[in-house]
Amino acid sequence: MTVAKGREFLNIPGPTTVPDAVLNAMHRPAVDIYAGPLVEVTESCLADLARIFRTEGNTYIYAANGHGAWEAALSNVLSRGDKILVLGSGRFAIGWGETAAMLGIEVDVLPGSWRHAVDTAAVEARLRDDTEGRIKAVLVVQIDTASGVFNDIPAIRQAMRAAGHDALLMVDAIASLGCVPFEMDAWGIDVAVSAAQKGLMTPPGLSFVAAGARAKCAHEQAGLRTQYWDWTAREGSLHYQKYCGTPPEHMLFGLRKGLDLLLEEGLENAFRRHRLLAEAVRAAVTLWSEGAAFAFNILEPQQRADSVTTILMAEGRDPKPLLSYCAQHCGVVLGIGIGELTGKAFRIAHMGHINAPMVLGVLGSVEMALKALDIPHGKGGVQAAVDWLGEHVPP
Repeated sequence: MTVAKGREFLNIPGPTTVPDAVLNAMHRPAVDIYAGPLVEVTESCLADLARIFRTEGNTYIYAANGHGAWEAALSNVLSRGDKILVLGSGRFAIGWGETAAMLGIEVDVLPGSWRHAVDTAAVEARLRDDTEGRIKAVLVVQIDTASGVFNDIPAIRQAMRAAGHDALLMVDAIASLGCVPFEMDAWGIDVAVSAAQKGLMTPPGLSFVAAGARAKCAHEQAGLRTQYWDWTAREGSLHYQKYCGTPPEHMLFGLRKGLDLLLEEGLENAFRRHRLLAEAVRAAVTLWSEGAAFAFNILEPQQRADSVTTILMAEGRDPKPLLSYCAQHCGVVLGIGIGELTGKAFRIAHMGHINAPMVLGVLGSVEMALKALDIPHGKGGVQAAVDWLGEHVPP
């Protein structure tokens, strides 16, 4: 028996649900790549990306996923043999470091727990030890979708200042841009990367890099520059140079609409929406965890991300039956555990084009699965989420 018939809901932390308006914007003929409307779309998208990154610096659009943005950022400011410091707190900063190593960059990893945010005191201490100034850049993820952690970027920059170190600060905002506050210039971020398929509500295939003044200065001496990723080449006078060839037209039409939707809502309103829905999920998980079958992966409440919640199964319990039940019987696809949490956790996404009915439907499906599978859990998780929203969303 199933109640899954109807529209399947993909509740994974990327790609997220694409609004119909974005899909419709992409459903149009191709246009001239040298002049006319597409040039205007590019110019407006670059300008609005800068608004969302909150920077006066340059922005660049790549026909690539987030891993492409990683490589673009690294190759534009570093040279073979340069040393970087990667701040571990999950899977994706480490992945960025692995990309760097493949480029011939020396990678020093500051180990971190998958259950905690980056230790800023350890960052300061490690940079103080670099008395020769060999570390050229510090890499960190604002939100890691594997662990579900939220890192305090201003505190990390402050630790770098306290250490008296002038390394570039490079931040992955792939799972945070458009979902939580991000202040590139005010926080002293030199390079930021993001991608289309999460908070920006666009299908996968586009990624973005924003570069501040210090990054542009480092770019002049970078030895890893290639034609495709190169910022200077993309600043050429011809439109197609901004994409190193034919622009990804239909993706750009979709991005334009996604940015429109976000800016029409207002960034502060979008941040509040994400916080409210995240707290509703956390209210439910708090109740469920009273059954001792699972717990929040991130231990400190203030370090839990507003775009995804990672839930750790207890006592070696396999999350697969729960995931399968939700998909097969409810039509809800939850995020699996990845990296160190493979087979140990599941993830509830709450980012991008999402609202209260969608979140409450996911929570109801999970609670239904907990009941059907006889998994020990505290009762009333969905009601706790409803109560939270009812108290914090005024008429």
